[in-house]
Amino acid sequence: MGMFDKIRKNQAMISVPLGAAARKPARPSQEAAIPPAKSKEMSPEDTNIFAKCPACNAVLFTEDITENQMVCPRCQHHLRLSARQRLGYTVDEGSFVEMDAELAGNDPLQFPGYENKLRAARAYTGLTEAVVTGYATIQGEPVMIAVMDGNFMMGSMGAAVGEKITRCVEEATRRRLPVVIFTVSGGARMQEGLVSLMQMTKTSAALGRHGEAGLLYITVLTDPTTGGVTASFAMLGDIILAEPGALVGFAGKRVIEQTVKQSLPEGFQRAEFVMDKGFVDAIVPRRELPGRLGQLLRLHHQEVRHG
Repeated sequence: MGMFDKIRKNQAMISVPLGAAARKPARPSQEAAIPPAKSKEMSPEDTNIFAKCPACNAVLFTEDITENQMVCPRCQHHLRLSARQRLGYTVDEGSFVEMDAELAGNDPLQFPGYENKLRAARAYTGLTEAVVTGYATIQGEPVMIAVMDGNFMMGSMGAAVGEKITRCVEEATRRRLPVVIFTVSGGARMQEGLVSLMQMTKTSAALGRHGEAGLLYITVLTDPTTGGVTASFAMLGDIILAEPGALVGFAGKRVIEQTVKQSLPEGFQRAEFVMDKGFVDAIVPRRELPGRLGQLLRLHHQEVRHG
């Protein structure tokens, strides 16, 4: 394809449907599109012909990055995805059935400006909250899945996020299904104060009961996973996977440096560093995630059937 053919092709808006990718990654379409995050990183809905990779600064055709599942073909930097885009690249086509789609939080503390921020986030993303949950299959294996969305108030965890994840896990326990959670979050939602912090305990307790039932829980850490989410359900997985280069931590690097009065090593809190310290089991590139998850789920289902 020549340069001018690519330019003409890139003039169409690109997005990803809600449930897609049966055994193969879904090709983007215009169904159920979610607006991109307002950041320096490009997104599948970007209508610009060219885009610059935020990691290596290479100027590339938007089409080339999109066809590579939002991974820079030069340096393999993994750009951020919305929840629906993530589902489109991960679950089998047409298999996703959303639960609690209308469950939305409120303003328990009457925090100034919070209701306006919620309305803006809902209008911007098309979601009611910062996580999408439901039932799906991955390479034919049934699973309950929760995918956080960084476009909604940076994936922060309020009461509704905690409730949706808890209900998803409890439904998995009831149906004796494994759970997969994709995390991306700035942590607890400060506008909900203690109510937000309580979600750490609630989600962890639900996962504890799920584990006691002998069921599998897999977490996939994506960029960034921080704060109260890291300190609760993100690090409780029986198997913890991460995307390459994902930021994984609790407090920020500068806060830690100011506290300990020391400079931290290069790559601190990145997935590779965290795996080297034993907190992550494997780093899996985005294109390989459906296959790796399918393999793990298949092994678990065989164990459940014959155990």
